[in-house]
Amino acid sequence: MKFFLKTFGCRVNQVESQAILEEFSSRGWMAAPSFETADLCLLNTCTVTHQADKDVEKLIRQISRRNPAARLVLTGCYAAAHQDHIRQTFPQAEIIGKYELGKKLFAQEDICWTVSGHEGHSRAFIKIQDGCDCFCSYCIVPFARNVKRSKPAPDVLREITALAQKGFGEIVLTGINIGNYLCPQTGRDLAALCQDIAALPGRFRVRFSSIELQTVTDGVLQAMARYPQRFCSYLHLPLQSGCDRVLQAMNRHYNTAQYAAKVAQLRAQVPGASVFADVIAGFPTETQEDFETTYRFIAELKLCGLHVFSYSPRPKTQAAQWPQLPPEEIKRRAEKLRALDKQLREAFAASLAGTEQEVFIEEHGEKGISGVTSNFQHVLLESAPAGLHGLVRVRITRAEGPVCYGQLL
Repeated sequence: MKFFLKTFGCRVNQVESQAILEEFSSRGWMAAPSFETADLCLLNTCTVTHQADKDVEKLIRQISRRNPAARLVLTGCYAAAHQDHIRQTFPQAEIIGKYELGKKLFAQEDICWTVSGHEGHSRAFIKIQDGCDCFCSYCIVPFARNVKRSKPAPDVLREITALAQKGFGEIVLTGINIGNYLCPQTGRDLAALCQDIAALPGRFRVRFSSIELQTVTDGVLQAMARYPQRFCSYLHLPLQSGCDRVLQAMNRHYNTAQYAAKVAQLRAQVPGASVFADVIAGFPTETQEDFETTYRFIAELKLCGLHVFSYSPRPKTQAAQWPQLPPEEIKRRAEKLRALDKQLREAFAASLAGTEQEVFIEEHGEKGISGVTSNFQHVLLESAPAGLHGLVRVRITRAEGPVCYGQLL
C-alpha cells in the first residue's frame, strides 16, 4: 500500500505529520512520490488564514480529479473547523480528528505525539502541548483545537534523550500554547519541566517555539538564565499589536507596558537574549494612528525581528463580523512592517559582530556551511571543514544585511 502525506501550516502540524509518517512506515506502507499513485492521501491541514484554506481546497480538487480511487482523509485545523463546509463541498473526503487517526487508520490509540527524528531537518521538533482556549477575537484555532492536552513529563524526557543520542544538537519544544504545559500525571508546569530537561545528560540545547507573554513565568526565565548551555537565549513572543486599544479589541489579555516589562526582564536575566514577535497588520479596528503607535512601539523596543501577518477574517471569530479595512490598506501596512523587520534583523546581526557564539550547524549549501546562534541569528561560516555538524564555537567577524559571517574557534 502506498500513502501520500501533505502537511500545511505550523510546526505542530509538522511534528504530528512526522509521527504519522513513522507509523505508516512501521506498518510497511510505502510513501508515494505523488498523490496520483497513492492508495491513501492524508492531508494534515491548516486554517489560520484564508489562503491556507484555499491551498488545502486546491489540493483536494486535484486529488479528486486525478486520483479519484484513492482514500482521501483530511485531518488538522481546517478539517476540524469547517466540517459542514467540507461535507457539502467535498463529500468524497473523510474527516478524521488528530486524536482519532490511530483508531481509524491503524486500530490503535494516539499516534500524534512522539517522533524519533524529523524528516528533512537537522534539528528535531517535539510536541509537548496541544490546544488553546484563549479565543483571541481574530483567531480560529480555538474552534479547531480548544481541548488542552500535555505530554507526560517522563515521555518528554525520554523523547529528548533519544533524539539527543541520535545526534540532534538542537531540539525545539512545540505546541499550540506551550506555556500552558502541565504534566497530566503530576501537574508540574513548564518551568518544572525545564528543570528536568536541564538535568539530562548530553551536549544539546533546547529552544522554545512561540510562547505567549502571560505564560513566560519567572521560573521559565530562571531556567534560561541558570542553564545557558541547555536553553537557547531566544523567545518568540507574539505581540500582534503595539497599541493598547487594539490589543483590548483582540482580546489579548496584556498591554504594551506589560510586554515591554517582560522583554526588559528577559534581557536583564539572560545576557544577549533575542526577542522576535508576531504582528498583525490591518486588524479591523486598527486606525492609522493605532498602526503608527504599533510601529513606534516595535522600533523603540528594538525587537530582533518580526513575523508579519496581513489580517485575514476567519469564520466564527468575533473580528470577522466587524467592518474590514480595504485590502490595499492592509497590504500597505504589512509592507511597512516588513520593511521595519528588515531593519531590525540587520541591526541585530550588526550587534553581534566581534562576539563569540555557539552555533548549531543546519545546512551544507551552495554558499557554504551555515547555522544559527542560540539567540537565533543566521551565520555563514568561513573556511569550515566539510563534515562539520552539531554545536560549534564561532567568532562573528562581520554582518552583511541580516546575515552574520563567522570563523570557527
